[in-house]
Amino acid sequence: MKKIVILFALFVSGLLFHIAIAQERVSINIVNQPLWGPVGYDYVEYYYMPEIESYYFVPTGEYIYLEKGQWITASRLPRKYRSYNMYRTIKYVVNEPQPYLHHAKYKEKFNSRGNHSGQPSIRDSREPKYFIVKNHPKHSTWKAQNKSQGHSKKSKNGKNKH
Repeated sequence: MKKIVILFALFVSGLLFHIAIAQERVSINIVNQPLWGPVGYDYVEYYYMPEIESYYFVPTGEYIYLEKGQWITASRLPRKYRSYNMYRTIKYVVNEPQPYLHHAKYKEKFNSRGNHSGQPSIRDSREPKYFIVKNHPKHSTWKAQNKSQGHSKKSKNGKNKH
């Protein structure tokens, strides 16, 4: 009986650790999202852009697009899409591994949803949680505030307050 209790306790603690790691991963993903990404998502794996039938993998900052029947991963879109305005195109969040391998499913699911030209981007958001994103218009202000909050304040006797 004692062994069962110990095994159960180990299982529960392992499960709680896994949940904590998942929550940590979610909370830090905003910093990796591009400025043109839509607001409202704390964690994003991929953006799917039906207008150009391409994906953007947030963790690595790479585009995935079809070229001559092969899925290509690159840091930039192909030449034919370089002038494409990423702020104006609709983006859908897909949090599944390698969604491009199931492209027909996503193409059918998202192509019929219509135009979402009013989709606000991270760049235009005034929500403080997005200020962490590098190159956000309020990023320097956010950085300065966090830097000043990170320093310990000294008391009158010269010792650090905790």
